[in-house]
Amino acid sequence: MINVIWMGMILVGFLFAAANGNIDAVTKAAFDGAQTGVTVSFGLISILVFWLGMMRLAEDSGLLAKVAKSMGPVVRFLFPDVPKNHPAMGYILSNMSANLFGLGNAATPMGIKAMQELQKLNPDKETATPAMCTLLALNTASITIIPTTLIAIRMNYQSANPAEIVGTTLMATAVATLAAIAADRWYRAVTIRRTKPPGAGSGLAAHASGKGEAGC
Repeated sequence: MINVIWMGMILVGFLFAAANGNIDAVTKAAFDGAQTGVTVSFGLISILVFWLGMMRLAEDSGLLAKVAKSMGPVVRFLFPDVPKNHPAMGYILSNMSANLFGLGNAATPMGIKAMQELQKLNPDKETATPAMCTLLALNTASITIIPTTLIAIRMNYQSANPAEIVGTTLMATAVATLAAIAADRWYRAVTIRRTKPPGAGSGLAAHASGKGEAGC
């Protein structure tokens, strides 16, 4: 569907350009955009390779494992319906660790693997589970300590202080993550209430009802 939308936008743009006699301007903009894309990509390669190398060193030295272990209780709280030793938990921890350092390219494969493992626990293959929704929300609004990609882009465009966005990015992603967790908890509660069998109550209420019937 996205491909259809993009193709439609491109065709509409070319039709309007042809109608207004601006085909040359559109063609030039297309080539300039392609050139800029290649230039930015080359600028990103160095910083991404550096941080991916740092992540590999952190993994081999055991630092990443310690970070993941420290995040374990938080992840188990956020994903209560995933077994503690399930492979999905490892991929979720890796995804969150990579996002902390702004390494979206490294976090994406881990997120995909986590989704695949969560799908194995899914009783209804056509509907996302609460754990899947939680992972998607956290991956989208993850707390980022070092916005590596943004810093690389700012460096590529000769920013005077590329790293000045670290503080504001941390605050913004922290607020976004808290909002995502709050929304996720709220929707979980709503879903539980909707799927609760009619007439089901607490054990105390059921016990009291039983006593009342016995008394009659």
